[in-house]
Amino acid sequence: MWSRRDVLRAAGLGASLAALGQPARSAPTAPTAPAAPAKEVRAMDAPILRPIPATGEQLPAIGLGSWQTFDVADPATVQPVLARFLALGGRVIDSSPMYGRAEGAIGAMLAAIRKADPQAPAPFLATKVWTRGKAEGIAQMKRSLDLLGAPRIDLMQIHNLVDWKTQLAMLREWKAAGTIRYLGVTHYAHSAFGELEQLLRTERLDFIQLPYSAGDRAAEQRLLPAAAERGVAVLVMEPFGSGALLKATRGKPLPAVARELGCASWAQLLLKFIVGHPAVTCPIPATSKVAHLEDNLGALRGPVPTEAQRKQIVAALG
Repeated sequence: MWSRRDVLRAAGLGASLAALGQPARSAPTAPTAPAAPAKEVRAMDAPILRPIPATGEQLPAIGLGSWQTFDVADPATVQPVLARFLALGGRVIDSSPMYGRAEGAIGAMLAAIRKADPQAPAPFLATKVWTRGKAEGIAQMKRSLDLLGAPRIDLMQIHNLVDWKTQLAMLREWKAAGTIRYLGVTHYAHSAFGELEQLLRTERLDFIQLPYSAGDRAAEQRLLPAAAERGVAVLVMEPFGSGALLKATRGKPLPAVARELGCASWAQLLLKFIVGHPAVTCPIPATSKVAHLEDNLGALRGPVPTEAQRKQIVAALG
C-alpha cells in the first residue's frame, strides 16, 4: 500500500536519477501512476486563475488553509510551507480566530518572509469573525489585524454564521471604510446549507465558504448554482473530505484521466475535480508539510477538467 509520502519520494528520486542520465532502477513506482511532469516545466505553465465575480480580480485557483496545521508554538517550523506556497504562485491564505495560534503564526511567517525577501509575492489574506455582539466582533477583528500584521484584510468572513445579522452589518461598515476588501460567510455543516442559500439569495455577499469534494457533492445541488447565479465567489473547505479521500485512494492506481489532466497524484486529481466546477473560485487544502504543499500546488497548472472528466474522476473513486 502506497502512502502519499511514498509516491512523492519515489517521484522525486526518479526525477533526480533521470537528470543524471541514469535509469531509476532503485526507485519504486506507484502502480500505473503517470510520470510527474518536471517541476521546472510545470512552474513555467500559466497558473489557473479564477475571477472574484464582484470585481473581476483574479485569484490563483489553489489556496492554503490553516486549520490545525498552523496552530503552532514556533512558526519557524512551518514557515517553509508558507514560503513555498507563495513561491509557487499561491495567494489565498485562510484562517480564523477559531484556529488557535494560526493567525499569529501566519503574521509572524509573512513578516519573516518579507524581511528575507522584500519582493516576496503579496498574499490574499482571508480570516473570520467568530463571536457574538458588535463590540466583541470589532475587538476580535482588530486582534486579527494585529496578529496578521496587515493594515487591512482582503476577506473577512462570518465563521459558521455566528450572529450573522450583527456581524454582517459591521462587515459592511468595515468594507465601506476600506479596512476589509471583501466580505462573506462560511459553514461546514450540510444542515446549514438551507440558511447559506437563503443568505446567498437575499444578502449582497462577495464570498461564501463551504465543504465540497469528489466524495461530498451536496453543494452541487443548490449552493453552487446559487453562488453562480448571484455572482458570489466560492472558497472550498475540506477538499479531501478531512483526509478521508486520500486514505481511500492510498495505493489505488490513478485513472487514465489523471494523465489527460497532467496530475501525478490523487491529491492533484481531487483538487482538479473541484477547480473544474465553474462556480468554484479556490479550494483551500491545509498542510504542514512542504512535500504535500508542492503536490497540492501541482493542481494549479495544466488543463482544467471538463464535466465529462469530472465524472470520470468520481467514477474512479468507486
